[in-house]
Amino acid sequence: MSAADSSYIIICSALVFIMTPGLAFFYGGLLRKKSMINMMAMCFVSIAVVSIMWFFISYSLAFAPGGGFIGGLDYLGLMNVGSGNTYSANIPDMLFMMFQLMFAIITVAIIASPFSERVNFKAFVIFISIWLIIVYSPITHWIWGIGGWLKVWGVLDFAGGIVVHTNVGFSALAVALVIGPREGYRKEPMEPSNIPYVLLGTGLLWLGWFGFNGGSALAANDIGILAMFNTQIAASGGALVWLFIEYHKTEKFSTLALASGALAGLAAVTPAAGYVTPLVALIIGVVSGGICFMVLGIRSRSKVDESLDAISIHGTGGIWGALATGIFASVGAQGLILGNPMQLLIQIVAVLVTIGFSLGITFLLAWIINKTIGFRVPSEMEYIGLDIPLHGEKVE
Repeated sequence: MSAADSSYIIICSALVFIMTPGLAFFYGGLLRKKSMINMMAMCFVSIAVVSIMWFFISYSLAFAPGGGFIGGLDYLGLMNVGSGNTYSANIPDMLFMMFQLMFAIITVAIIASPFSERVNFKAFVIFISIWLIIVYSPITHWIWGIGGWLKVWGVLDFAGGIVVHTNVGFSALAVALVIGPREGYRKEPMEPSNIPYVLLGTGLLWLGWFGFNGGSALAANDIGILAMFNTQIAASGGALVWLFIEYHKTEKFSTLALASGALAGLAAVTPAAGYVTPLVALIIGVVSGGICFMVLGIRSRSKVDESLDAISIHGTGGIWGALATGIFASVGAQGLILGNPMQLLIQIVAVLVTIGFSLGITFLLAWIINKTIGFRVPSEMEYIGLDIPLHGEKVE
């Protein structure tokens, strides 16, 4: 094992952790002031809930040796997880577990999007505890786990474009369909309350993404460096495209457009980061800025109140990035342009299966919780905001 590689992954794990507080600022700033603390609390409680669940069962279901669909129980409570090197010859298994924990945390935090400003906090905690086990862990095992059926088939997902972004985007859509829109949605103004928070959150997410993508090489090597630079160039391309599209519509240089475009580029390059050249990464980012902008426009005109846009940015960006990997892969793998159309077919199947599974199982889970515990807070509580009733705190 390599001390240098282990040190690198330790740093990358910390960078990925930073993404969740960053998401809290990003999401919180996009909402109205009266429910900002509630949203940030959902992001932060995800850290604690996922860490406990990961320790006891979720890591085992995702990464222990098992069948094609789900991992076994060998790693319950981290039994048999120590200084071995099951997933990398360069770092110990315990460090790999810690790195993957940070992925699970940020994924669960992203799904807070459709719960904004209208959901009982207790119901949210129950939902994410179960969702981690029955949705995130199986999909992770399919694509990254020992014996996972998509991994065996040869799917390419360098850092989670399918596992994280496609999965969580369509899970968020399922939740939004079950819960329904906020009171007054599309009838009264619901403008972001704190754009500086949005920009601060974007900056923290962008920083953390270097660990997210760069660390997925699992070594301090040329692939990790390539993934980091591809992350930077794709985010920049997405940011500028979204900015110019918004300017064309409004003749204003919107900082929110910059932030949204950067996240679109980051989500899209995630599955491809270590498999493509920088020029292709830039193309992926540029195209993602346009595609995600278009999907957000469709969503905003619909009755689907998923107003922090996990589906428009994460889901859409993840799909495009996964398919682009199948088309353009040229580093350590070969895609369509290098004469391997089978890779694109594998990517398409992986995306479609993930969409179907995450959308269907999440919808069923959310429907059951909604019928039993109930998600929605009373209308009067939603009207005054959730910060004081649920948390006894407010933003001054």
